[in-house]
Order: sequence, then structure tokens, then C-alpha cells
Amino acid sequence: MRTKSTTFCLLPSAFCLLSSTFFLLPSCGSNGSTPTQGKQKIYIDESYSQLFAAEVEAFEGFYKESALDDRYKPEGDIVNDFMNDSCRIILLSRDLNQKEKEYFKSKNSFPTSTKIAVDALAFITHKENTIENLTYTELENVFTGKITNWKLLTSSLTSHISHLTSDSITIVFDNEKSCNVRMLKDKLLNGNNFPENCFAVKSNPEVVDYVSKNKGALGIIGVNWISDADDTLTRTFLSKVNVLGVASKEDDGTFFQPYQAHVYTGEYPFCRNVFIINREGRTGLGTGFAAFVAGEKGQLIILKAGMVPATQPIRMVKITNE
Repeated sequence: MRTKSTTFCLLPSAFCLLSSTFFLLPSCGSNGSTPTQGKQKIYIDESYSQLFAAEVEAFEGFYKESALDDRYKPEGDIVNDFMNDSCRIILLSRDLNQKEKEYFKSKNSFPTSTKIAVDALAFITHKENTIENLTYTELENVFTGKITNWKLLTSSLTSHISHLTSDSITIVFDNEKSCNVRMLKDKLLNGNNFPENCFAVKSNPEVVDYVSKNKGALGIIGVNWISDADDTLTRTFLSKVNVLGVASKEDDGTFFQPYQAHVYTGEYPFCRNVFIINREGRTGLGTGFAAFVAGEKGQLIILKAGMVPATQPIRMVKITNE
């Protein structure tokens, strides 16, 4: 059993910093806005509330006459609102699927998707749970209800946890309509329902809080909540819980933590792309915000937050201690 623990960091390419800039030019949008002026409502997956509050603040700081009405909701609610024309700019951890694209095509509407980051799921446990790693197969067995007891998981060399007050596994999500639930249903359950030992709270921070207080809990959160080493909230969360390493689906005996470098290389098996999807119709403030996030300044915010930028060249640097 090998756990990938070598430290890497991702740095912006020098070429990127010198040459890659998005120019936001005035053009009247569908609501009278331009790419840098006016008002626009944008619905953002609540899994990214911390990160994109910073993106919105930065955008409005650069463009003083802009006012983004950023609202944070579960993925399921956002898609419904988008389909019902309650909003025209959304941010999701997936692109529109074919059925959704066909629906908009039937309405003579053609949303534009901009990939802006690569994110991942993280699996967290109580500080006293000595399991360090899980194979992909073990996760499948846990999430399909075939394994409901921690003692049946043997991929970690330190998997003996007889000191726990409860050996039963309790799985906790952020929200039943969240992107985390949808992703695991797609990857591990083939769209089927979760077993009875699963339940949802209301947010990623509530998942961390629950896991920190319940020794048998297995929590699922977006990795962006625990990936910014300079953020006070991140450090607080990491002091409360452990983060599991996960093997790839092929399971060659190597486990990967959801570090930025392993998300970048795709070695960590629970990665996902993040998109801004726009159906303004004409170039407005939503288009300007998407260009900003996909540009140099917005991508540096994503890099700093511990996620992988999608549009800017980066370098992976190995750090060694001698």
C-alpha cells in the first residue's frame, strides 16, 4: 500500500502572467448592461460560495459600476431556475447535459459554457478514526450499502478502530440536491439511490461540524473548502477532521489525497469540471464576469483557493525538504 504524499504546488506560468489578458469591451447586453457595467443576477452552486464570493468581490472592485446579485443554491435548484428563465447566468460543477441543451435549442436559445476550474470531492472522517485510505471498490461498497461497518474496510494499515463508540458508518452530505450527491450517484451508484445510512444536512461547513462530533461519520464535501492553506476557515476545518486518500478505479495499491497536483494530473479519481453557463443572448455583465473568471486575475484567485485553473498555463513544482 502506497500513499502519494510527495508535496507539489501549482504555479502560474510566467508566460500566462505576461501575455494572457481578457479585454472587456462595452456592448449592450440583454438587460441594458455591458460587460463591465450594470446589474446582473447570477446563481452559483453553494459548494463554491466561499471561493466565488471572492471572485465577485474582485470583479466589482475592478469594475466599480458593476453590481452582481450573486445567490448561492444547490445544483438541483439552480438548474430548475435556469430552465425556467429565473436567471441567465449560472455556475455549476458540470456542463448542461444533452437533454437540457435540446430543451434550450427548442426555445431558440443557445447557452454558452465556459470551463473555469477543476474541482474534486473530499472524503472526511473523525479525528479518532484511524482509517487513512479507501480503495475505489470499498467506496462503491460503502455507498451501495454493502459495507456498513468501519471494521470491514481493510485498505488502511491502521484500520483497526475498536476504540470507537460506534463501528457503524454514517454517511453525511451537504444537501440532497447538491452537486456532491449528483456526482456520487453518477460515479458509484449508476444513478440509483443511496442506502439508509445516508442523510443530508444543509451545507459543507455543517458536514465538517457533524463529522467532527460523530466518530462513525463519513462526510463528503467539495475540496475547495479545505484546500486554501492560508485561509483561516480551511485551517479550522482541517484541525477538526481527517481527509482520506483514495485509490483509482484500477486500484494499483496507490492512494491519492485530493491535493491540487493530483487533481491537476487526474490521478485523484473524484475530479469534476466547473463551468459558468450564460444565456444572456447579447454581451452583458454576465459575459464580462465569465471572461474575468476565465482570465488572468480570476484564474489566480482559483489557483490561490487550491483549485485547478482551467484556462491559464500553470507549472507543477515538486518541493523537497533536505
